[in-house]
Amino acid sequence: MAMTEQNIMRKKMANTIRFLAADMVQAANSGHPGAPMGLADIAVVLSEHLNHNPKNPKWLNRDRLVFSGGHGSSLIYSLLHLWGYDLSLEDLKNFRQLDSKTPGHPEFGHTDGVEITTGPLGQGIANAVGFAMAAKYTGNQVNSETCELIDHKVYCLCGDGDLQEGISYEACSLAGHLKLDNMVLIYDSNEITIEGDTSIAWSEDVEGRFVAQGWDVKKINGHCYDDIDRVLNEVKTATKPTIIIANTIIGKGAMELEGTAATHGSPLGETIIAESKTKEGFPAESFYIPEDVLLRFRCAIEKGDMLEKQWIHLHKQAPLIEQNEAMDRMLNPDFSAIEFPDFTESGSMATRDSNGKILNAIAKAVPSFVGGSADLAPSNKTDLKDMGDFPKGRNMHFGIREHSMAAITNAMALYGTVIPFNATFFVFSDYLKPSARIAALTSIQNFFVWTHDSIGVGEDGPTHEPIEQISQFRALPNFYVWRPADATENVEAWKTALSMNAPHGFVLSRQKLKTLKPKRDFGEVANGAYIVKARKDANFTLMASGSELMLTLQAACHLEILGIKANVVSVPCLDLFNEQDREYRETVVNPTTKVLAVEAATATEYYRYADDVLGMEGFGASAPADLLFEKFGFTIENVMRRACALMNVEYKKVDLGKC
Repeated sequence: MAMTEQNIMRKKMANTIRFLAADMVQAANSGHPGAPMGLADIAVVLSEHLNHNPKNPKWLNRDRLVFSGGHGSSLIYSLLHLWGYDLSLEDLKNFRQLDSKTPGHPEFGHTDGVEITTGPLGQGIANAVGFAMAAKYTGNQVNSETCELIDHKVYCLCGDGDLQEGISYEACSLAGHLKLDNMVLIYDSNEITIEGDTSIAWSEDVEGRFVAQGWDVKKINGHCYDDIDRVLNEVKTATKPTIIIANTIIGKGAMELEGTAATHGSPLGETIIAESKTKEGFPAESFYIPEDVLLRFRCAIEKGDMLEKQWIHLHKQAPLIEQNEAMDRMLNPDFSAIEFPDFTESGSMATRDSNGKILNAIAKAVPSFVGGSADLAPSNKTDLKDMGDFPKGRNMHFGIREHSMAAITNAMALYGTVIPFNATFFVFSDYLKPSARIAALTSIQNFFVWTHDSIGVGEDGPTHEPIEQISQFRALPNFYVWRPADATENVEAWKTALSMNAPHGFVLSRQKLKTLKPKRDFGEVANGAYIVKARKDANFTLMASGSELMLTLQAACHLEILGIKANVVSVPCLDLFNEQDREYRETVVNPTTKVLAVEAATATEYYRYADDVLGMEGFGASAPADLLFEKFGFTIENVMRRACALMNVEYKKVDLGKC
């Protein structure tokens, strides 16, 4: 059957994308041409359906397009340039080069039009679920029966590798359970991965999997324009999330390499590219864009500008005052309205408990503040009282899906109207580390609540006792780990975290910690560390965080009897302390004194300041917490012994009752 005039133009547009992608990879001598060439036909038709504005990449009601397979970045950059985003042809020629706008994997904030940094395979699927969830929550706050201010779709392009990653199972299971009808997953089913045909490691019934997870499943020929167009029209009235299984050929149009693993992650070679172009009637020159093709793609500018102006007009209509006010409160959160709890007279309280009260105080004042736990809200103390459940309420039940929970909330944080938190036991942070890393890389203001912070977990034993995790996250650039010593520090930690555009992890105790007097002898919590108790003519320094701070305060009192005058430094956030200027750091931790750091974790990062570290040198054990602290040396006597050894002072038993 002869192609229609429209499809002839679509093919020309698709070939333009194919050859741009191939040229970019060839010029860089690095990259992945196969997936972009295979997806080019879908990309062209999707362009006709996508509502976005190249002149304003931040328009709130735009459709979100997530590329889960970030290695196929030459497709993304080709589209952004062709649509008219701030990405020039010269930028395409600098693909994967130093300081270019076109890095190997797309990065949010670095290149206009990139919605989120997806990075490792599978992340983007969970990110897309996060965008869809944020849109649903926002719509329930600002939409009315007669006017929907938020009604866009979330599209995600993924491949075989994305669906093999476990995070995709977690995210898609949740999306199906929540009936996210605004979510469209386009699966590039080319049956090829780096090692060859997917059959060597995968024989899954993808259709059956998604049906079981509550999705609508549609199958198409990914190179048939009419098929693609039909199904994209159908999903606009979906009542559940949709996966479009598109059978495609990797490296489509790459002559004898078409359909082979050779196109996945290597340049095609100049000869293959030249022959492929000649076959399709394109000149052999690199980075060639036919004028009529560019005009067709650039229609996105006029269309998008018109759609946004219509939306703004709708947004400003007088009958929508209440909706507009709700939208404004979500877009412009007022943190000054938060009435943080006063814990001065609270006696003793676990920091997970004080954190629960803080979360509720924030949520009461900030309607965009939402979140939940990986099935641990009663233990994490993250329930937002009387605030309902998603999609209309604030409490999100992520189920036992730590990794996707973190990636979902990463996307929610970038959506524009939502400030999310997520929570689990600290030891399970290992399950979400890749998503936390992306949050740090992208400066996403996502709040991670991690309870059961140390060997204080007790009877649960070493499988549940985080030993190395705090060191791992302190080693992560642009990620701020808080381990407050009491409820008051916890409040100050949140005040600081809310003011920063970066991810924060709150490492919180299960056991009760005595609330200290609010007086600080020098410095502030916001600086990461401060002197909580100063001694005149100090000749020694004790550093500690969390539950171990009280231990060092008691030890310092007894050490004075032995002639060791110790300043006690609380370290709620070592990451922030490391960022302070040298003068402040040396005022808090006097370099002329010997320094002992105490923390019930591996804690090797303290050696930047300390002469000795009393930390964990192995895994924990199963027993009541007080017995574990004694077994592993977190006692007043052992702190004193370590201090005396550093100071060459003979250790003597003193009456511990005097302090």
